[in-house]
Amino acid sequence: MPRTTAPAPADRKDGASAPADGLSHGLKQRHLSMIALGGVIGAGLFVGSGAGIAAAGPSIVVAYALSGLLVMLVMRMLGEMSAANPASGSFSVHAERAFGSWAGFTAGWAFWFLLCVAVGLEGIGAAKIMTGWFPGTPEWAWVALFMLVFCGTNLAAVKNFGEFEFWFAALKVGAIVLFLGIGVLAIVGALPGSDAPGTTNLTGDGGFFPHGSEGLIVGLLASVFAYGGLETVTIAAAESEHPVQGVAKAVRTAMWRIALFYIGSMAVIVTLVPWDDKAVVEKGPYVATLDHLGIPAAGQIMNVVVLIALLSAMNANIYGASRMAGSLVARGQGPKALGRLYGGVPRPAVLVSSVFGFACVLLSYWRPNDIFIWLLNTIGAIILVVWFFIAASQLVLRRRTEREEPEKLVVKMWAFPVLTWVALAGMAAIFLLMAREEGTRVQLYWTGGLTVLLAAVGFVRQKAAARRAS
Repeated sequence: MPRTTAPAPADRKDGASAPADGLSHGLKQRHLSMIALGGVIGAGLFVGSGAGIAAAGPSIVVAYALSGLLVMLVMRMLGEMSAANPASGSFSVHAERAFGSWAGFTAGWAFWFLLCVAVGLEGIGAAKIMTGWFPGTPEWAWVALFMLVFCGTNLAAVKNFGEFEFWFAALKVGAIVLFLGIGVLAIVGALPGSDAPGTTNLTGDGGFFPHGSEGLIVGLLASVFAYGGLETVTIAAAESEHPVQGVAKAVRTAMWRIALFYIGSMAVIVTLVPWDDKAVVEKGPYVATLDHLGIPAAGQIMNVVVLIALLSAMNANIYGASRMAGSLVARGQGPKALGRLYGGVPRPAVLVSSVFGFACVLLSYWRPNDIFIWLLNTIGAIILVVWFFIAASQLVLRRRTEREEPEKLVVKMWAFPVLTWVALAGMAAIFLLMAREEGTRVQLYWTGGLTVLLAAVGFVRQKAAARRAS
């Protein structure tokens, strides 16, 4: 297996953002900071966390803390590699440098597939909210509108994407900070019209672990996939004014963001609302909490916030998918037409990524019981596959960088290599837990099949390239 492959034009050996890479460098530090901040706040947190609470009860706080620790380690490793060598292909480029082109091909196209399907899912979710406000309007029309808007945004200069994400993220951050503030006031009994709940909801009705270890495991699996989205900041960093400093700053603040937004939110919710309240799942935990506190129009307020979160995710995922595809093509791992740049933007990649996402939406209407379910199952564990490549790549590249270019280690993984191995062990444990649970076993198998297929194609391409070069 070759130690590495030739770096793409966008990925200079010295890690600097080269003007020759063709991509525009229009993202400012405020864009990058807010993309990083907003990246941890998605619809999975606002809505999807309800199922985790129903399964784990108050112990969902432990589940989010455990998975949050894993995510912190992954982001630190990714930050180390991205600060040393900023690249629009992010972890795909790092995997290629560590293990060869097959690894970059596998990680990159798997992530592209995940983002494109996610764009469709987010479009469907946003359309459902709009049809609730405008009864009688077709969902597909709303999805088409959102696709046109964000495809257009991403076809233009990258600074337009940055501005959209800046304001989307600002609104999401403002909403969750307000929620946490209201929640803390209610917990201490300082909110008018409410009494301090004490520990009643944490220790009553089955205790802190109402469904035992099995419930905690289900909650842990649900929480792991809610953290997806943090990776986009390392992709965006390659198009920022100061890639190395930008990604370093974003990664260093990951810990308090995760602790505040995710773990803090879960703690507030299960302290204020009984974990078995059906509204937690039916309405979403945030709406259920605000309703429980008697906050006027809580449902509509949170619907607006969730809509913003979904639209923000659509925008970011089209961006991430197009840049990943563009990077893969630049390294000779995809159709050349996708990599063409117009005004510093890979417009063919943007169009193809958007079209694929819209096709997923159409499949949800045409074949909801087979092909669409297959798509959902296939992407079920891709984020874990990506994290595995990140950890394995960092294990190899850290030693290489220390030996060859130690000055590029602006960000360092804590307690290397011990915590890298701890992270890999944690991922292996999650894979085993997914195999145990009936609801996630199918996802694991389909994702595994896609990964093996991509790896096989990558190996064949790598061998063919080696033969041509010899």
